[in-house]
Amino acid sequence: MLKDLLQFVRPFDCPIEKLFVGVHWTVVMSRVCGIASTQVEPPPHFNQQIRDVGHLHEKLAFELGQFVQSEKWLEASMGMAAINSLIEIDENKCKNENAYDTICEKGAGKNVAIIGHFPFVKKLKSIAGKLWVIELQPRDDDYDADQTSDILPKCDVVGISATTLINHTLENVLKYCRHDALKIMIGPTTPMSSVFFDYGIDVLAGSKIYDSQGIIRGIEQGGNFRQLHGIKVLTMRK
Repeated sequence: MLKDLLQFVRPFDCPIEKLFVGVHWTVVMSRVCGIASTQVEPPPHFNQQIRDVGHLHEKLAFELGQFVQSEKWLEASMGMAAINSLIEIDENKCKNENAYDTICEKGAGKNVAIIGHFPFVKKLKSIAGKLWVIELQPRDDDYDADQTSDILPKCDVVGISATTLINHTLENVLKYCRHDALKIMIGPTTPMSSVFFDYGIDVLAGSKIYDSQGIIRGIEQGGNFRQLHGIKVLTMRK
């Protein structure tokens, strides 16, 4: 899947103008401004050295994009941001709606699973017939990721955090989804590429940046997604 995504963006390769790794988000400027969630494995961090530090900005975006295949989450985060920096989103193929609205539309009264603890899950509980939230690091009443194989076959709608591309768990998640379930990839990390439709994803719920300097400023100052300005949420359907 990641190899196909890399081949999708390869024709658009260009130099990196800026690379910044923030506490919540990583940003790469090349063809456009691309972001991805900053993912870091648990401590000790001194064992997690990044390749070519000090020279990453000298790479072409496609070369950095190949880091998405790394087993080191921080390298994979930079790779995903680089890939997103090569995808120029055609808004004519998208709708101006967010993932929550799409899940509510399709999941009302049904069995719904969300991979990743998103801010909207509390509101979703009153809409879905049954809701499971699956997390690598569960909190509250989340379910542990090792229960994925038991939960997903029951679900009519599955929302999947795009960070599963960074920690390389997406293919395992899709393996347990029913063929007829609606599968939605969620979050600004989402690469808005039709490649994923070939692998069973039905909806891409991502974003497009229209104020790169505003986004970079917010990320540099530690902003979370709700604090970032200059970004538009979009969905693309199969």
